[in-house]
Amino acid sequence: MSVQAAEYMTLVQPIRMGEAPPAIPVIDVAPFLNGEPGALDAAASTLRHALEEVGFYVIVGHGVPQETIDEAYSQIRRFFAMPAEKKTVLAKNEHNIGYTPLGARYNRATSDLNDRAKKEAAAESYFMKTDLAPDHPDVLAGKRFRSPNLWPAEADAPGFRAAMVTYMRALEKLGKSLLPLYARALDLPLDYFDKAFVEPMYTLRISRYPRQATLEGNKQGLPPHTDTSFMTLLPYNRVQGLQVRLTDGTWADAPAIPGSFVINSGNMLRRWSNDRCMSTPHQVVNLSPEERYALPFFLDCNRDWLMDCMPSCTSSSKPPRYKPMTYVDYMAWYSTVDRPGEA
Repeated sequence: MSVQAAEYMTLVQPIRMGEAPPAIPVIDVAPFLNGEPGALDAAASTLRHALEEVGFYVIVGHGVPQETIDEAYSQIRRFFAMPAEKKTVLAKNEHNIGYTPLGARYNRATSDLNDRAKKEAAAESYFMKTDLAPDHPDVLAGKRFRSPNLWPAEADAPGFRAAMVTYMRALEKLGKSLLPLYARALDLPLDYFDKAFVEPMYTLRISRYPRQATLEGNKQGLPPHTDTSFMTLLPYNRVQGLQVRLTDGTWADAPAIPGSFVINSGNMLRRWSNDRCMSTPHQVVNLSPEERYALPFFLDCNRDWLMDCMPSCTSSSKPPRYKPMTYVDYMAWYSTVDRPGEA
């Protein structure tokens, strides 16, 4: 375990009514990524606990250059500082790409948090996906969720596109490098996810959260919700605000370790694993005296990969609960206003 991880595990303080919440696991993945003997099994054991009992964990030693993360943060500050008319022309489209202004309705609810999750989000956001060229075969075929990004003009946001693409590629590489850990944690062959993530779908959402104390009405930085993703990766943020709903129903601040990533599993992994993996509700409340900027990266499998129940997650006493779905079918279903049941 790295020094940062060890210090966090020994210094973490209670944050609710004087009672310490269950620890969100911290995994130093450097030994695994470096191929050290026994490191894969050790990390997978901790990951198994995180997936089945918590829904969140933290990694250090991940190898993503800090300058890549720092430049991404710098660029999104400049992006959101652009005049409103420069951003609104990039309005989010049917491919879930583009800009949403402050106060947009946020409906990505969990089944037990519907009422609260329909609040206005006290954040403005901008969504990007794989940076496809206009002549990419999927673009020419008109495939949903496979569209060029809506970039601001280089003159308006110099260096923005390059920084975002560099960051997304680094996070894609990191997420894919963790897949053998997920396979071992779920009692599957180490290469189980390889073909499913050859050309993964992913979304980067950059956001600006005003100080919560200055807001009025039924608004929250990001209302309680679960993610749609296989995994979500969020870099350390010096302005905290991410809160996780514990299994007892209370809320706790996510760990804050400089240089780390907070990772959570989402609804796709929960479905794919037949509810073996958790998809834990979380929210953002910015009570700091300054604005908060965030860079969550949502990683999913190939667009047309059929996510059938994992063989290690079903048995005669626990048959598959969900019908097989591709990414595009799931996202199309999830995007409907009145979603049908999960049968």
